Parts: sequence; C-alpha cells; structure tokens
Amino acid sequence: MGVVPLNKVVMLMSTMLLIASGIFATAAESAGGEPRSNSFYPGNREPLPKSAFSKLPLGAIKPTGWLKRQLRIQADGLTGNLPKFWQDLGPNSGWLGGTGESWERGPYYMDGLIPIAFLLDDPELIASAKKWVGWTLDHQDESGWLGPKSNTDWWPLGIMLKVLTQFYEATGDPRVIPAMQRFFEFMKRELPNRPLKDWAQYRWQDTVLSIHWLYNRTGDKSLLELAKLVMSQGFDWSKHFSDLPYKERVTSGFSHSSHVVNNAMGIKAPGVSYEITGDEYHKRMVYEAISQLDKYHGQATGIFSGDEHFAGRSPSQGTELCAVVEYMFSLENLIALLGDIAFADRLERIAFNALPGTFTADMWAHQYDQQANQVICKVAEDRVFATNGPDANIFGLEPNYGCCTSNMHQGWPKFVSHLWMATPDDGLAAISYAPCRVTATVKGGVKVTVDVQTDYPFDENVKIVLKPERAARFPIRLRIPSWAEGAAIEVGGSRQSPQPGRFAVLDREWKDGDTINLHLPMRVRVERRFRNSVTLLRGPLVFSLRIGEEWKKIRGEEPHADYEVYPTTKWNYGLILDTSNPEKSVKVVKKPIGEYIFSSKGAPIELHVKGKLIPGWGLEHNAAGLLPESPVSSDEPEEELVLIPYGCAKLRVTEFPLIK
Repeated sequence: MGVVPLNKVVMLMSTMLLIASGIFATAAESAGGEPRSNSFYPGNREPLPKSAFSKLPLGAIKPTGWLKRQLRIQADGLTGNLPKFWQDLGPNSGWLGGTGESWERGPYYMDGLIPIAFLLDDPELIASAKKWVGWTLDHQDESGWLGPKSNTDWWPLGIMLKVLTQFYEATGDPRVIPAMQRFFEFMKRELPNRPLKDWAQYRWQDTVLSIHWLYNRTGDKSLLELAKLVMSQGFDWSKHFSDLPYKERVTSGFSHSSHVVNNAMGIKAPGVSYEITGDEYHKRMVYEAISQLDKYHGQATGIFSGDEHFAGRSPSQGTELCAVVEYMFSLENLIALLGDIAFADRLERIAFNALPGTFTADMWAHQYDQQANQVICKVAEDRVFATNGPDANIFGLEPNYGCCTSNMHQGWPKFVSHLWMATPDDGLAAISYAPCRVTATVKGGVKVTVDVQTDYPFDENVKIVLKPERAARFPIRLRIPSWAEGAAIEVGGSRQSPQPGRFAVLDREWKDGDTINLHLPMRVRVERRFRNSVTLLRGPLVFSLRIGEEWKKIRGEEPHADYEVYPTTKWNYGLILDTSNPEKSVKVVKKPIGEYIFSSKGAPIELHVKGKLIPGWGLEHNAAGLLPESPVSSDEPEEELVLIPYGCAKLRVTEFPLIK
C-alpha cells in the first residue's frame, strides 16, 4: 500500500472532473462563469491549458513565526556560508568567471540562494545573489549562450533559467527578459544539430517551465514551438510512468530512467507535456506517476526510495536529498497547473517530514541518503544501499557526492513561496499552511495583506487576519486537507463545516481586521505499510521512535564537519495498538516550539504509546534488518515509548512491527 494512494478512481475524478469537484464551483456560480486567468499574476496564456492557479511572485509571501526561524537557521548554516569554504562554490567557480566547477553546482546553489535571500530580506545574501546572477547576465555570449564557455551541456542552463525567473520576480532586473529571449533564440537554432542528451534529455521539463514562464509574459508564440522541440528530444516520462519498468530494487548499473532524482523531477513532466499538447493522456499520467512510485518504492514520508536508484519499499533503504527537494518542486508546479488538493497534501507531508529529517537541527550538515528506519549512521563498506558509497547516510558537508550540498537549498524557501497562490477570479488560495504574511492584489485592483498566524503543523488552529487597503469583495479558498475530518471555519460570526479534500470558498466583502479561524482536527491515524507494518501520523506529521543519539565527529572542521550517529537506546520495538481506533492507544503531549524546531530534544509534539522489544530483529548491513511480518509475537514486558515528528528524529524507527 502506498502513501495516500492515488488510485484510478481518484485519478479520474481529479483529471476529468476538476471543475465539478468543487474547486471553483462557488466562484463560477457567483460570477456566471470562470475567467481565463488572474488579472494581476500571469497564468497560462492560450493556447496553453488554463492554469488552476497563478503563482505569486517571489517576495509576495514572507515567512513569519517558526517558519521564518527555520529559514534563518538555514541561512546561518550551510546556505549562507558554503562559498566561504567549499571550493565548488568559491570565487573560482566558473559561474563567477573562474576556472573551477562550471557545470551544475553554481546554478543549483543559486536556485536556493535567490529565494532565501529575498524572503529574509538579508542584505548579505541579496548582495551574494546579485553577484552570482550578475556575472551570468553580464557575460552572455554574442550567440546567446549563457554561463561559462567551458560548459557545453544544456542541462545546467535548465537550472540557470529557473534562477533567472526567480531573480526577475524579486528584482524586476531589466536584463533578464532580453537575456532569456536571446538564449531561447539560440536554443531553437542549435537544438536540431545539437540535441539534448544525458541529463538534459531526462530533465527537459525544467527547461520548458522557463520557456512557458517567458511565453506567459511576452506572448511570443515562437517559444511554444521551442517547447515542442525540447519535448520531442526529451525522455517520454508519460510512457515511463504508464507502466513503471522498475518494480523491484535496482541493485547494479546506471540508468537515467531508474535514477531517483530524475524521477522526482520527471513527476511534473506529464503535466508539462499536457501543457504542450493539450492531451488528457498526459494529465492522467501525472497521477499514475505518483501511484506507481508509491506502489513499488513508496516511503512513509511521501517520498520514494532511491539510493541512487529505485530501492523498493523497505524502510531501511534510502532516498537521496536531491530527490526530496525536486519532488517538492514538481508538486508545487503541478498544484499551480491542476489545482488538486492531493498534491498539496503530499507536498506538506514531504516538506514537514522528509525535508527536515535529513539535516542536523542547525542545518550545518546533511545526509545524502535518509532512511525511514534509520537506527545508525556510520561509514561502512557493508551497506544496505546497492549503488551508493560507505558514507551515504552520515551527516556532513559532502557525504557520498556533492550534488546535494549545492542543490539542497531550494527546499524551504520554495515551499514558502508556494504557500498561497492567486485564483483565476482574482482571489487568493491557501495551498499549504505555515506562519507567513502574503501581500497581493485582488479583485478590483485592491491590495491586501494576509497574515497567517499559526504553529501548524504542530497545532490544529490557523488564524488568518486580512488587511485590505479598502473594503473589497473577493474570494478566498482554503485547502481542507484530506485527513481533516471535522474541520471548522469561523468568520464574521458564522461557522462552516467544510468537506475534507476540497477547497472551501469564502466569497464575501472583506474589511481591515477581518479574521478567519480555521480548525483542522489532527486525529492520530495508522497507516499500514511494508510487510504489514504500522506508521503513526497526526495531521501532516509522520512520527518516529525517539532513539538516544551519540554524535561522533569523524573528519572536517566544525561547524561543517562530518559526523557518525550511534544509538544509545534500544530501537527494535513493535507497537501495541488498536488500529481501528488508534487514539485509544496513543497519548498526545504538546510542548512549546523551541529555538531548533527539528531536533530530538526540541520536538514540539510527542506521542506516547505502548510497545514491546522484538529480540530477533537486529542490524543487517549496518541498518535495521528486514522488518518482521506483522503481527509479531513478543514475550518481552510492555514499555511506554515516545514517538516524535520524523523531522526531529535523526535516528528513528518509523515503520513498526505490530505486536500480536
């Protein structure tokens, strides 16, 4: 069973009956029909299929509360300091005019540096961002080529184009649009004789995102022809996901089509193909992609395994960090295009669990591979991973390979920049919940500030305070997660009971200070997983056993050193649960949110549950051994176990045997 399975019934409902599902029903009834696109923020121009939502420009959404603290932690960690000591991003980088690394690492870094700099309004980071982007804009070749001349690969330019779109939205720099136009003219001339290959062939959809971004702002139809040409040279992800050829763990060799990061990027490719062709088949393959990946390689946090290639459903297998941030980016784009609640539910599950779970609390170190059942992190030749090296799951500066060191920075800031989106009827939609402040223009050209006050996902309540510059009527859509049975909305003295798995539409006149109180009940849930094991969830959070941690520095200079992590407490437990009514078996303990949110000691939520040791379950290949098939017998005494959010637990068991 996959994570939040998207079966064929859901797939058909979501793809063929999007409007009838209620996402836009209220707006259509009140306005007498749906407008094509938002009046203030670009969506898809004809002949591209209509966008469900329009993204707000970078900087329109600013983090507040615990989320701002988390971005500050990131900025004060590796993101803000890497160029000071990591050679690949140092002053000799090819992307700064030097003779050093000139392929993907500079663009990868900029893809996270740009958004975090402007979201935090950090002068030092903004100056760094302008330096990096400025070199590319000031040194475009006469032919139109961008970046270091020593690079001849199309792929890094796909990343750099995403960087330029974000930089333009944040700054309005007049150099960006002409530079992109010249590059795309060059690309259209060159591709017939210099086609996509290797990484560029499998990651073509990321380049098309920028082509469509430019088309939606200029209306230049030659860009649509270029998008078709790029797609024709790219890997057919829709065919790949229609019947995933990798249904078992990949144990040897290299193939782009089984590569975990390529597939995480490729999840959005059927959606991009749908934009190019208008063919509903590609839209259906978006859902099939997620369904197939869940079925054969799904993990408890909403991601899928891949260390470096598909690795099956065992929770001891790993997932590369690059795949986590790229899956998030794929979902953020699919939400804007298709507007499906399921994508936002999945985005939160990954963002609040898999993303923080692979970093130290201070974000000075990361893993290459994280594991759902991660009971030891050490350098070892005898590995459960088939295709990654001895240090793949330690925490450090550059474990296994440096791509994640440069690419990891986009996760949190891009999540922030997609929390809210604009709607075709000139309203706003809450896509994901976290503390933030949104500044946007709505129906009638009215500017409004939306202040989201919440400790979500650690708390069930979300308070939304609106401050329009004058009284104005416009719609607000609030996502009601699929798990939020009994959700309630209070506004203007009235109370509503919205349906889970849909957007609740509030279309009324809003005045300065109007407040929406949203209550999303977070009942403890049980999910059955690999070998009939159990995982506990509450709201979007996945919970893991708190294991005592002993951190041992093995090399490098602090604070950016490499560390092994050893367990100081037992971990081989099964849970005693009433799976039909788990709240009878679980006690929820809430604590204040501390300085370091995602740390074992700082966990804001605990679940207390009974369990028993399973003596025969131990280490194999320096990982938790094969999960015993549930239910499991144990003669050991009952103990009270403490589970904490996955992102707080750097050692953990997440998929548990169920005690008979």
